Amino acid sequence: MNTTSNLTLKNSIQKKIDLKTKPIGALGTLEALALKIGLIQNTETPKISKPTIVVFAGDHGIAVKGEVNPFPQEVTAQMVYNFVNGGAAINVFSNTNAIDLKIVDAGVNHAFPKTLNIINAKIASGTKNYQDQPAMTLEQCQKAIDKAGDIVSEIHGNTCNTIGFGEMGIGNTSSAALLMSYFTHIPISNCIGSGTGLNTEGIARKKQILSEVYNKYNPKTPLEALATYGGFEIAMLCGAILKAAELRMTILIDGFIVTAALLSAQAINPNILDHCIFAHSSSEQGHTKMLDFLNVTPLLSLNLRLGEGTGSALAIPLVQAAVNFLNDMASFEDAGVSTEIDKS
Repeated sequence: MNTTSNLTLKNSIQKKIDLKTKPIGALGTLEALALKIGLIQNTETPKISKPTIVVFAGDHGIAVKGEVNPFPQEVTAQMVYNFVNGGAAINVFSNTNAIDLKIVDAGVNHAFPKTLNIINAKIASGTKNYQDQPAMTLEQCQKAIDKAGDIVSEIHGNTCNTIGFGEMGIGNTSSAALLMSYFTHIPISNCIGSGTGLNTEGIARKKQILSEVYNKYNPKTPLEALATYGGFEIAMLCGAILKAAELRMTILIDGFIVTAALLSAQAINPNILDHCIFAHSSSEQGHTKMLDFLNVTPLLSLNLRLGEGTGSALAIPLVQAAVNFLNDMASFEDAGVSTEIDKS
């Protein structure tokens, strides 16, 4: 859409919002949300169709040693089974809010049965340990981005226009912190938090290890940075976000890991934020800094630090409410309500 037509549509949607039976601005953030979704969908009457959350799972080479992660690498595969069996928080919240849930094996260090209800997009059985070598090759990274794009395209083809992303991968807060530092230029030590529950000593060790990793490499491009520091699930998140934006889908951005993937996607496509709604502010300390860097305001602040796409699942009802008020709430003219102020 060109700038002139975009401005015309923006003004038209804003006028529609302002003429609803309420004081101007009275619905606060929901008004901005309705406007944004209308612009994403290029219509004054947007709709939310078949909202879906895709959880990408992958293992990280650094997690094998257990130096930066309090839980063993095996938990990644165990949680994938938990997702399939409906026992995780993302299952509960998806069921609560009528959200379709897809689980993707991006690169888990486990051979899942072929009959398991997941999408098999495994690049390899986990990344390499970036203490010794880049996490993946450039070819593997591009393959992960492309495969994720294909998955999103298929979901979009089944009439989904609103999508959120989650992740599972023991050690992935370390990758996210490294990517955050690379793309924001915030010192790596200020990007690192407790992850899945490190104590003070563990956080200090994590900072030392990741500082050494960060200083070991000098990536020249966003793709090289993603290949050096990322995980297969993070590379797929990047590809999924890029494809969803290309398809003009409304994208729900979850917490720390997904936002790190978004930073990678934004470096590739600077206009990506036009399609993104930020679901929540995680209690992982680096996430707030990421949101500040992007100059965005999340919908929710619930002290979540679980991942899995849980924040996005909780935000979907607000997205639906914003669209519904835009389409279904009466205007002053429709309701026969006066807009004149009594000056007597």
